[in-house]
Amino acid sequence: MPGNKTEVRTSVLFLGLTEQMFKDYNRAETEHLFRGGVALEPTILLIDMNAFFASVHQALDPGLRGKPVVVCGDREQRRGIVLAASYEAKKYGVKTGMTAWEARTLLPHGIYVRPDYGQYLAFSRRILQIIREYSPLVEPFSIDEAFVDLKGCEGLFGDVLTVAREMKRRIREEVGVTCSVGIGPNKLVAKMAAELEKPDGLTLLRGEDVPRRLWPLPVRELFGVGSRTERKLQAMGIKTIGDLANFPVEVLERRFGIIGRVLHMSANGIDYSPVSPGSLETAKSIGNQMTLPRDYASYRELRAAILELAEMVGRRVRQGGYEGKTVSLTLRDSELHFYSWSASLWEYSDLTEDIYRQACTLLERYWPEGKRVRLVGVGLSKLRPKTALQLDVFGEKLKLERLNQTCDLIRERFGRYSIMRGGTLTEAGIHYGQRE
Repeated sequence: MPGNKTEVRTSVLFLGLTEQMFKDYNRAETEHLFRGGVALEPTILLIDMNAFFASVHQALDPGLRGKPVVVCGDREQRRGIVLAASYEAKKYGVKTGMTAWEARTLLPHGIYVRPDYGQYLAFSRRILQIIREYSPLVEPFSIDEAFVDLKGCEGLFGDVLTVAREMKRRIREEVGVTCSVGIGPNKLVAKMAAELEKPDGLTLLRGEDVPRRLWPLPVRELFGVGSRTERKLQAMGIKTIGDLANFPVEVLERRFGIIGRVLHMSANGIDYSPVSPGSLETAKSIGNQMTLPRDYASYRELRAAILELAEMVGRRVRQGGYEGKTVSLTLRDSELHFYSWSASLWEYSDLTEDIYRQACTLLERYWPEGKRVRLVGVGLSKLRPKTALQLDVFGEKLKLERLNQTCDLIRERFGRYSIMRGGTLTEAGIHYGQRE
């Protein structure tokens, strides 16, 4: 959720900071690095695909190019949330995250298409293949973003601007989509630079450019600042990134704790994190959530939905070769308020049954029966590679592991709905009546 500890944690990890770095950091160091002192050369790029999901559909169907394309879920199943909108659709006010009916109100003549995640992944892989031809240091940041560090490769393909233009040209001509590229001395500045000019932009920021280009921007534009943090900062009189950069760091730390220093460093363009090609090789958590076909109120209905989601999560965990320790349950009520709880298992597991039982325990512990639910989410975190199975006295875990693996193989060969648990075949099942 924006503005909470998740937001803080993301910023800390992004900056590549350690506790000792926080202790060593001070305002004088900031001024030395970025206000006339020694600054790093801008060799890091962020390649950010423009309206990626919509652009993929336009690339696959040339007849959609130049037209207002909106990618959204199934409105009939109440999953009609806008996932992406082409820039032609954005001109009418359509935004990611709004409901499909809101989008249709603003844009009744738009072209509405269902998402195709297989194609999105295929396009993403093709783009990464192009980027990796220019440097071995490529870090996928999301399905439509990637960092690349060109340090040491400048003599092979030309200066950083030449390489950026060449990448943009090849992605446009060979893949059929456009991107904006930000160039900076570190990942944080490169990401901020990429946001300055869209679509199809190219922006280079040096350390000394931070005060001139970034400080005038609203504080909400700073990476890692969500709506809740923005409200707290504005209550302190901090309206712009420059206000935050020049605010006494000691006061920020007293107000926000360690994130106070994170915010101050970010506002001053400081980032220690390297471009790490293997950063996404190990998952930290795996989860699924789904808007229900109607509001559920009874434990019986909610357990059926949780079972189906636990099956999806367990399958993904097993496919990745992981096992996890902490199960989370997320609910969204009929008034669109989110609630989330988590609890640890007795031991690491990848079994659907363990995930399901723990999620149901959370449901009955924290959620009053009868209160209406619109969305359910289940997740497993604190993942680690699975190397062995801890057996129990009566061999139940071994039986369940074989059962789960057999079901996974059947679904892989014959489709997602080829074998299902009886509890999900009732009308409370999220995919009741659906078949691939």
